[in-house]
Amino acid sequence: MSPLIGTHIDEPVVEAVSEIAKLKPLDVFHAYIAVFIVAFFVTLLVTPLMRKLAIANGIVDHPDDPRKAHQMPVAYLGGVAVFLGIIAGIALSYIAVDILYHPNFQLIEMHESAYDNRPVPFSLLLGMTVIMMTGLIDDVVGLSPRFKIGGQLLAAAAMAMQEIGTKVAMGVMRPIGELVGNQDLVYYISLPGDLSILGTGTIELDLIYWAGTAIIAIFILGACNASNLIDGLDGLLSGVTAVATAGLLVIAVILAAKDDGAMDAARVVLCMAVLGACLGFLPHNFNPATIFLGDAGSLLLGYCVIAIVLTLGDTGKTHLVIAGLIIYSVPIIDTVLAIVRRRLAGKSMSSADDQHLHHQLKRAFGVKGAVFTLYAIGAVFAALGVWLSGEDVRVRVVFTIALVIASFIAVTAVKIARREALEQQMRIAQAKRRSGGGSSGGSPSSPEASEEEQPQEMEPV
Repeated sequence: MSPLIGTHIDEPVVEAVSEIAKLKPLDVFHAYIAVFIVAFFVTLLVTPLMRKLAIANGIVDHPDDPRKAHQMPVAYLGGVAVFLGIIAGIALSYIAVDILYHPNFQLIEMHESAYDNRPVPFSLLLGMTVIMMTGLIDDVVGLSPRFKIGGQLLAAAAMAMQEIGTKVAMGVMRPIGELVGNQDLVYYISLPGDLSILGTGTIELDLIYWAGTAIIAIFILGACNASNLIDGLDGLLSGVTAVATAGLLVIAVILAAKDDGAMDAARVVLCMAVLGACLGFLPHNFNPATIFLGDAGSLLLGYCVIAIVLTLGDTGKTHLVIAGLIIYSVPIIDTVLAIVRRRLAGKSMSSADDQHLHHQLKRAFGVKGAVFTLYAIGAVFAALGVWLSGEDVRVRVVFTIALVIASFIAVTAVKIARREALEQQMRIAQAKRRSGGGSSGGSPSSPEASEEEQPQEMEPV
């Protein structure tokens, strides 16, 4: 196999396809393992330095909220260490191909392909930098929600610059195009008047591209905020992201072995880099944590994972994007539950509470028990996503299993949240009654009556 960038489709195409057909997913994994190693060790070694820097500059998280599990101040800037680890792994993929290639010494062996295997696109690196800097500024000096959303949209726009993820809408939009007699859904609009200064009298409108761009923006906003919400226990987000990225890596190496498209190499490199950085950070972040990701890390990991998911649709295979979303189900379910829970309680979407999945599990199993439980749930969804990505898979069966598991988690979580809210209301009512020195007209009902009414109040859920 050649370590240089891909094989073009020309006269030796038959021989190239023959070699590609022999390629196995494990061969692809071995070819890029150096990216994982570099990202792992850079993050592992840089994290203590970031901790010292954070403490020296007072960039720490104080336990000033009863929802927080830590008792002592903990340093931020873990997200910067993860960012540097990811960038180091990606940089190796550039350097190994362009500079360090030697027939007897190959750090990375780009897999054989009938496409031009591109490295991780520059626009994606730009988006990662923008999203990390947005979170870092929020960690250090604080940012209003409006500016944080602006940073996330800017990072999404960076992805769209090189059409990363814009083809995810192809699988949905093209059938619509066939119905209207324009499969590619490209329209040319004539401009009125003399617009010769623009060099043309028409504008090309690619509906698939713009639909894909809108999907990118929605996915980036959703994933970044989902990762931010679930980052509530030591080692939770970094571990859940590692589990999800491992599932995405399985799909990535399978696609690369099949020579799916030009993004195969970039997708594998990004998975390796994110997985290595997460596992390199996890020993420092696991309970008891000595450093936190902060918004710089939580937003970055959400961005990286959803970028990988979006690249799965680069050749129009929308079902692979759905498989990627199933793999990342834990943060998605927690975010959806937070929205539903706050709507039911009549609170604003931005209001904080202690009823997230990790909060409920922590009260039942402790911090480590809650974290390992969510790791296990994430692994189940990762397995379902990998299963869905395979050939000759009964999609309805996979969807049904994923839907049943997600629904069970959702209903159970909402029931627990509502029960605890009712119990809290009852305790407040009892405290007011005791402080009032006795009952008065319209006094609250007895605890026994309240307990009997609880099932009726929770019944609609």
